[in-house]
Amino acid sequence: MANILKYPFFEFGSRYANATGKSIIDGYLNIGKWALWTYAFITLGSMFFVCAAVGKVTTGFLQNLFQLDSIGINDTTSTILVFSLCGGLLIIGKFKVLDHLIKIIGIVLLLSTIIAFILCLYNGPVNDEISFDFINIDSTAIAFLIPLMGWMPTAVDLSSWNSLWTIEKIKTSGYHPKLKETLFDFNFGYITSAILSLSFVTLGAFLLYGTETTIAKQSHLFAHQVIQLYTKIFGSWSYVIIASCTFSIMFGTCIAVFDGYGRATKRIIELFNEPSDNPIKKNNKIYPLSIGFLMIGSFLLIQQFNQSGDFGILVNIATIISFLVAPVIAVFNHYLVNNTIEDEYKPAIWLKILSYLGITYLIGFSIFFLIYTFM
Repeated sequence: MANILKYPFFEFGSRYANATGKSIIDGYLNIGKWALWTYAFITLGSMFFVCAAVGKVTTGFLQNLFQLDSIGINDTTSTILVFSLCGGLLIIGKFKVLDHLIKIIGIVLLLSTIIAFILCLYNGPVNDEISFDFINIDSTAIAFLIPLMGWMPTAVDLSSWNSLWTIEKIKTSGYHPKLKETLFDFNFGYITSAILSLSFVTLGAFLLYGTETTIAKQSHLFAHQVIQLYTKIFGSWSYVIIASCTFSIMFGTCIAVFDGYGRATKRIIELFNEPSDNPIKKNNKIYPLSIGFLMIGSFLLIQQFNQSGDFGILVNIATIISFLVAPVIAVFNHYLVNNTIEDEYKPAIWLKILSYLGITYLIGFSIFFLIYTFM
């Protein structure tokens, strides 16, 4: 449901960029300066938690792959290594490195995950005595449901990144694609992410649920457990291959997250510092400074959560924040593509209806979660 009902708001980011040649963040300013301020506060309030959560998980996969604990490299050093690599690649290589890297490293994991998903369905749950009850959901399930939907397939406020990356592709290639071409690229990525998200949930449900396995609180042990999901299906010979792929895809995700927030922060600062009726000047120093600011803030946040030893708390906070702010961005995106762009670029009626349903879904579940949590 999350994958389907969030779809319009991500699609609108790419649609708006193709139609106007500007990012949808520029569109927030056109709604009013209050809308841009709202987006800025949402970004500031979520970016350190999201970067820290993704960075911590990436560090766990790095430690597991190279067994860094065994050679005396601790969590802090591993995190510094991951953040330095991500920041360095973005500041030096920028968009081209990001674009090519994610495409290459995702192929093997995508194929192996789909195969594992199919084999899981064929073989059935490890514990065949367990039945899945979708009606009588207890309090533990509710507490898990909202964070799960927060990043299924990802956070709605990250839809602005689609427009930023669309604009960047146009600039770097010198070619302004037709709307169909832009949406094809977007749909391929979104559908792939949705398939992966459903596959991972299925792997967990069939291979972990109903067993005596306890999800590890330490990120490197959690990474080991994730990889074991694959080895249960493919055999122990696949461990190194899957470990390499999972680290690679998480590293690519970490780069994408830093790049997305870096670009969004840069654009927010540019829009606030220039009059709306003048062309916006580029400041090449803002992007690297934004990346550095993100790295430092996220690292300090990770250090705070390292004291508890439970990285799951950090992930839950990040995903819950993402879900609760989603309705605001959804309404902004809906308004912009249905009221401010030329008719030939506006979405079809079915997409408008899906957008209304999506807004209702996001608001409804947010209210439900707040009532459930505080009353």
